[in-house]
Amino acid sequence: MILLDLNARPVIGHRGNRAHAPENTLESLREAVALGVDAVEFDVQVSSDGVLLLMHDLTIDRTTSGRGAVASQTYATLRAHDAGARFTTDGGRTFPWRHRGVVIPSFDEVVESLPSTLPLIVELKTPAASAALLAAIIRHRIQQRVIVAGFESASTQPLRGQGFALGASTPDVARLLLPSLLRRSIPSPWYQALCIPPTYNGFPLPIEAITRAVRSARVVTHIWTVNAPEKAVQLWSQGAQGIISDDPAAILAARTRAAFV
Repeated sequence: MILLDLNARPVIGHRGNRAHAPENTLESLREAVALGVDAVEFDVQVSSDGVLLLMHDLTIDRTTSGRGAVASQTYATLRAHDAGARFTTDGGRTFPWRHRGVVIPSFDEVVESLPSTLPLIVELKTPAASAALLAAIIRHRIQQRVIVAGFESASTQPLRGQGFALGASTPDVARLLLPSLLRRSIPSPWYQALCIPPTYNGFPLPIEAITRAVRSARVVTHIWTVNAPEKAVQLWSQGAQGIISDDPAAILAARTRAAFV
């Protein structure tokens, strides 16, 4: 899989084509695929009736016409809201996706609608979704094309040894910083990927040192969220593999210009 290839430079659509379509929707994901991305990234949670669905925030307030916590509503209720209602590219002057039938998709719907070979990075937003995600990955037989990541160790702990790649948690990444800077070897980790930002709480992460340290353990590094083409090229030059972007078309073009393949 390209997402685990240390010599690849994949461009990954962040929540789809987020700069141009409502995040974590089928419409956004399909736009990213049409642009030619190497993979897509999206977030999952579960509804009150146990349906695995795509949503970043713990509430639906920011991205839909509804309000309230994801976990407190049934999927039928969540799906009834307009998931394109709040999307704007001009500071709220216009809402081009409003009233166009955009809904919160289920994980099953996404897997069944996207190309069957498309690699996926799935971000667990809550440990409550771990069991449902494990069951869905096995049901769809997508173990060989998925990386599952989560900020909390509790999210990915139950998924270890299940036959698919996992991303490091935030505490795992923190434990890498000192040995990376000191050029110490990294013991064989339980994870196969880092999905990390270029800065954390305003402080730049030592990307080059981190990528150098984990490469010997055959761990790939994917960086989010990178929308500036020149930043993407810099990160590739520092040893990063994937670039996770809201605007994948711009990053794809930068990769071509820089002759990264």
